[in-house]
Amino acid sequence: MNKEEFLEVYRHSLAHILAKAVIEIFGKDNVQYAIGPQIDDGMYYDFLLPRTVTQEDFPLIEEKMREIIKRREDWTVKEVSKAEGLKMFEDQKFKVELIQDLPEEEALTVYYTGDDFVDLCRGPHIENSQDLMNVAFQVKSASGSYWRGDENRDQLQRIYVFAFPDKQQLKEHLKWLQEAQERDHKKLGPQLELFMFDETAPGMPYWLPRGWKLYNTLMNFSRTLQDEYGYQEICAPVFNNRKLYLISGHWAHYQNNMFVVPELERDEDGHILLDESGSFKMKPVEEADIYSAKPMNCPNAMIVFKSKTRSYRDLPLRLSENNVLHRKEKSGQLNGLLRVQEFRQDDDHTFVMETQIEEEIAKIFELTDRIYNTLGLEYRAELSTRPEDFMGDIETWNLAEKALKNILDSKYGEGGYEINEGDGAFYGPKIDLQMKDALGREWQCGTIQLDFQLPANFDLKYTAADGGQYRPVVIHRALYGSFERFIAVIIENFKGAFPFWLSPTQVAVVPIKSEHNDYAKEVCALLRANGVRFEVDYEDKNMNAKIKEFKQFKIPYIIVLGDKEAEERTVSINVRGSNQQLRNVPLDEFLDMCDQMNEEHSLELISERA
Repeated sequence: MNKEEFLEVYRHSLAHILAKAVIEIFGKDNVQYAIGPQIDDGMYYDFLLPRTVTQEDFPLIEEKMREIIKRREDWTVKEVSKAEGLKMFEDQKFKVELIQDLPEEEALTVYYTGDDFVDLCRGPHIENSQDLMNVAFQVKSASGSYWRGDENRDQLQRIYVFAFPDKQQLKEHLKWLQEAQERDHKKLGPQLELFMFDETAPGMPYWLPRGWKLYNTLMNFSRTLQDEYGYQEICAPVFNNRKLYLISGHWAHYQNNMFVVPELERDEDGHILLDESGSFKMKPVEEADIYSAKPMNCPNAMIVFKSKTRSYRDLPLRLSENNVLHRKEKSGQLNGLLRVQEFRQDDDHTFVMETQIEEEIAKIFELTDRIYNTLGLEYRAELSTRPEDFMGDIETWNLAEKALKNILDSKYGEGGYEINEGDGAFYGPKIDLQMKDALGREWQCGTIQLDFQLPANFDLKYTAADGGQYRPVVIHRALYGSFERFIAVIIENFKGAFPFWLSPTQVAVVPIKSEHNDYAKEVCALLRANGVRFEVDYEDKNMNAKIKEFKQFKIPYIIVLGDKEAEERTVSINVRGSNQQLRNVPLDEFLDMCDQMNEEHSLELISERA
């Protein structure tokens, strides 16, 4: 048995122990038990219980699980018919539903833990509870869930349990988890005054002054690099008539995720009419002009391409856009900046001839490496192929997939990347960029998509050297992905202590007393002239209080200005993450240091550089 199989067996078996423990605690007649699969760090089980499970219950559940394991009960498997299974679980409605959904002739397997607990399960499992004696586990949490993920069905309680082969591995995981919690962008974002959310706009972040500086620094970095590669930035309408999405195919494939604005009935004076119930009166669909907040930029890019006659000399035509997008999500799917309803992407739509595909995507990978390497981030590529709801013909899809596969084979070698079958966009296959953070977690941020379909839908053409009319191919490309998600990842990756060039505030200025404010103003003017982002506190209050307040924002340098500094035109520097203070550094030298770190996009520790 390999490691993965071993993990599956003992974690899945432990889920049965959890179910048995909960039944013994709450009473057999009071518990409906649903499903209990293993997950990456343990397992969970869903229950319908007479009351809410709280954190105070966790030790009791763990104690009962250990008690059951110490009984050293045998585990036995039995094959039963569908009818026998329905009889066996007649008092357990979730098990009954699962059995009813199976084909009539299918045989079922059930597993007994001792004589008094049985569960519907394919297995495999342990032979005796004593096999779990050395397994380390701990109840992680309890949360709500819906039966089969349907919000109209029973609301269950999901009890999560960490489970590892031994105590040391559990201890290491808990330490890792603590570190992940300390890096949580949902905590650090408001703490560092980067962003906030409000119930008036669910899933739509408010970017605060410091956060917007970070946002624009990333955007300007991307813009500067893209300018080197010949990209041209456009800006298209945020609201579009559904006619645009009928042409692109998004209305058929994506309308449930779009914020749609129906047209209301109005009188001759433009006043909105109400129906008998007092609700807004809608125009009939066939008469209405229905608009939607755009969920992606690609249809607008097609319109820009088609706005004038194009020649082969214009290609590749790289049209980038950083516009606001909106996608409607279920409230339970929203997750800080990682899953939002309003966001921007570092989008681009490059129009190429078929002969230019591989060369252009090679340049995109070159640009990707420059961006990710600057941020000290590793990534790997995955190829996602034709989904079930694809648009277009299979021959065209095969051509697109072959082109992307050739590119990845060339870059990584055959078999040097993963293939996600059926996970492509509805209009074309794609290469997803999986980014690894400081804790080893992977995040899908960037994407490169090859599209033969939208140019056909919009009847796009260019004039070739032979005078003929040909259809371009579109490469959809985003390297950050959404700025919101990318910022969430780098907040957690850097734990909010960004490299100097990226920090929202790079230098905090602390005049010791009011009489030092004039010199502080002179220093601030020079920082501004040198493009250094700074904050200053001119208030007449204790110097240490000012420093303490600035430190909470993880600012790389806090410079202190007193009598000696003003007289000698120097600064004294408190360095982030260090008790080190650099005294009487000449002001010109400090400004040069800031300039150099901005130019180099240095990732070195500030203390090492200083």
